[in-house]
Amino acid sequence: MGQRIHFVVDPQGWCCMGLIIFVWLYNTIFIPKVILLPHYEEGNISVLAVLCYYFCSLFCIASLFRASVADPGKLPENPKIPITEREHWELCNKCNVMRPKRSHHCSRCGHCVRRMDHHCPWINNCVGEDNHWLFLQLCFYTQILSSYTLILDFCHYYYFLPLKKENW
Repeated sequence: MGQRIHFVVDPQGWCCMGLIIFVWLYNTIFIPKVILLPHYEEGNISVLAVLCYYFCSLFCIASLFRASVADPGKLPENPKIPITEREHWELCNKCNVMRPKRSHHCSRCGHCVRRMDHHCPWINNCVGEDNHWLFLQLCFYTQILSSYTLILDFCHYYYFLPLKKENW
């Protein structure tokens, strides 16, 4: 996996990233303040549930930043093509760079990417050979955090609130 940092100047991508960070901050501040911490103080939720939520949230934002700044597999200007593989390379007609098969030119980024899957506006980066695993990690942690939040919301409205009304 490449270790180079990669930034894309794309206004739509920055808007999507800003929206994701806003939603993440809202959920990281609002959900614990309304659901987790009051029920923790009442003794309905353990400290492990609170810590799990914060760890899921931390993993989610860390994987977002890693996927958005990782190099997707950008091809260099003058790639060194092995003699045995020259028949499997072709010329990109948009950027005039020799590229291997299954590489594609991204119109948003302006360069060719090895094994490009797609350009994702939510991470403001292409998903290619070098950052595909990071993108999958982001999807996984986002799914875990979303599921955990939905479970907490369900418990709050269908278990904890009726429990409070009965105690009153």
